Amino acid sequence: MIKESIGHGLKGIAMGAANVIPGVSGGTIALITGIFERLINAIKSFDVKAFQMILKGNFKEFAKHTDLVFLITLFAGIAVAILSLARILEYMFVQHPTYVWAYFFGLVLASVWFVGKTVGKWHTGSIISLIAGASIAVSITVMSPASENGALWYLFICGIVAVCSMILPGLSGSFVLILMGNYQLVMIQAVNQFRLDILIPVIAGGAFGLMAFSRLLSWLMKRFPHSTIAVLTGFIAGSLGILWPWKHELTETFGEKTKVIGYDWFWPQTDTTFWLAVLIFFTGIATIYATELIARSKTE
Repeated sequence: MIKESIGHGLKGIAMGAANVIPGVSGGTIALITGIFERLINAIKSFDVKAFQMILKGNFKEFAKHTDLVFLITLFAGIAVAILSLARILEYMFVQHPTYVWAYFFGLVLASVWFVGKTVGKWHTGSIISLIAGASIAVSITVMSPASENGALWYLFICGIVAVCSMILPGLSGSFVLILMGNYQLVMIQAVNQFRLDILIPVIAGGAFGLMAFSRLLSWLMKRFPHSTIAVLTGFIAGSLGILWPWKHELTETFGEKTKVIGYDWFWPQTDTTFWLAVLIFFTGIATIYATELIARSKTE
């Protein structure tokens, strides 16, 4: 039990660290490490039944019903990463961005293969799902940001879409908010000024999206397991463009923050930096391969 909790905490640390990397979501790491479906089911379990257990004081049953120990250890790991490891990654991004991108490019590229292998049966539906997932992810990375919209219904939709993109592998919630035109309104103005008229509909949309989308994903993974994993694999593959190590970031300033709104890719010169980046790229691939071997040894 303790060993399993430590493992979940380490996976949480990996998920938290991934949130620092634009284009790498916690959902990607959850899928790579094999806890994605369990995480979705745990989120889904916060329902009326769980609420009734709290009211009756059945906390032990509530903890079992919601897989609470798993969630606590996982989110504790995420918090540790955000407060500690994330700072190291932020420093590395400033000093050696190409090497960080190279490592994660290798990590995610290998993940496409290993996650794709978990698709039990490749048929027409799963192949179409893979292509659709990759196409959606790629199209999102090249979209132009929309205009700001403070309408109540649109803020609610922003909350839904942002949370859903955080769950899905390969998509970034903040990046999607930029594309929807409301990053500055929600994440800068509303947060800094504590604008409840903006925050409440966004949070309400996020809560609705989290509960509804987790149920939808859980149902899809049970009803159409091959196609669902295939489309998630496509999302991961589609995020590779964001992770390409050699690119210029196109940025826009939102108040005091500068956010990436697109990329200008290029092919590098074959100098020392290039070969070191290639070595780090293969290190990323080796990391996933080692993780796969460890996971395989535990199941045998």
